[in-house]
Amino acid sequence: MRKHFAAVLICAFLLTGCTAVDDVSQPIMETASVTEAAVTTTVSETTVTESEEKPWEYLLTDGEFSEYYDAAYAMLSEMSREEKVGQLLLARCPDNASEQAEKFRLGGYVLFKRDVKGKTPETLREFIGGFQSVSKIPMICAVDEEGGEIVRVSSLSAFRETRFPSPSKAYKNGGFQGVYDDYSEKSGFLLDLGFNLNLAPVADVSVDPKDYIYSRTLGLPAEETAEYIRNAVTAAKEAGISSCLKHFPGYGNNADTHTGSAIDERSEDTFRNSDFLPFKAGIEAGAECVLVSHNIVKCFDSEKPASLSPEIHRILREELGFSGIIMTDDLSMDAVSLFCTDSLPYAEAVNAGNDILIVTEYEAAYNDILSAVESGEITQETIDRAVMRIIAWKYSKGLLEQ
Repeated sequence: MRKHFAAVLICAFLLTGCTAVDDVSQPIMETASVTEAAVTTTVSETTVTESEEKPWEYLLTDGEFSEYYDAAYAMLSEMSREEKVGQLLLARCPDNASEQAEKFRLGGYVLFKRDVKGKTPETLREFIGGFQSVSKIPMICAVDEEGGEIVRVSSLSAFRETRFPSPSKAYKNGGFQGVYDDYSEKSGFLLDLGFNLNLAPVADVSVDPKDYIYSRTLGLPAEETAEYIRNAVTAAKEAGISSCLKHFPGYGNNADTHTGSAIDERSEDTFRNSDFLPFKAGIEAGAECVLVSHNIVKCFDSEKPASLSPEIHRILREELGFSGIIMTDDLSMDAVSLFCTDSLPYAEAVNAGNDILIVTEYEAAYNDILSAVESGEITQETIDRAVMRIIAWKYSKGLLEQ
């Protein structure tokens, strides 16, 4: 009986012990759950933080100006719709440049010979400084100083005794080193006057003197032209001025698009094995901009001028890997006017993938794009992507300070 009673006591004690352990284990399990929750929260917070490190990733991936994307995105977030639209326009410079820059919040001006003629280096600096001073966001100040026939500034004796030589002459005088030296001098010359973008070099391949574009090119095959472009872009970049490769996807033997349409019948292989090579070389050398022609290139898009073709822009971005600024040639040229007989080209040019539009009729362009954004024809994301690139570019050239 005593043995039985003792056994009952032992069992009761063990059961009580088990209950005690169970009571202790419950808080331990709760603690573990809290810990797991804390870990989960920490991981979640870390994920959010990592995502917030690059809040602009829905617009752009790393590229030519990615070092400045954070600053550009911060500025973009503070800009009005009207300011964003203005940044897309590289306008032909009007007489009342300061007034118009302020009114339309323009991204930049292109100066031609008529804008420079009659001025001295000092008065030109004052003129450029005038419209820069009223612009909330510093402007791109561009000029065509290719050398040879197309020289808007050095053709005037008030600025230089002799004009800068054509690409072929610079090469003939000193080989590729001569090209490099020519672009080094040219870049310093333009920077000193207040320009920050040279709409050059011409990356087109032409070996036939009968071609419209021939005199503006190196006049040699693709491989030599690619080396010419590499030297020109490198020299410009080292000097501190932006360069612009033109006229993508390659002009070839086409007619002048200033005065009419040009339809390119050449094969895709010709472009990939020849015309693209100088553009690839320029992109690899760090060219900030590529200008797209108005030629209708049938092998890629048989319906639209290259400047309005999404497919041409896709090739430049995805196949050639260009992450910089894509711009149109002047949208007032006849090749565009004849194509867009029932509508304006500006919204279509933005939707095609251009970041900047070169425009003579900048007020019409501004109103057309603004209306298209308000109606949803152009998405806010499309505008933001282009403007962010432009702002990052301006940071990269020191026009804006972080």
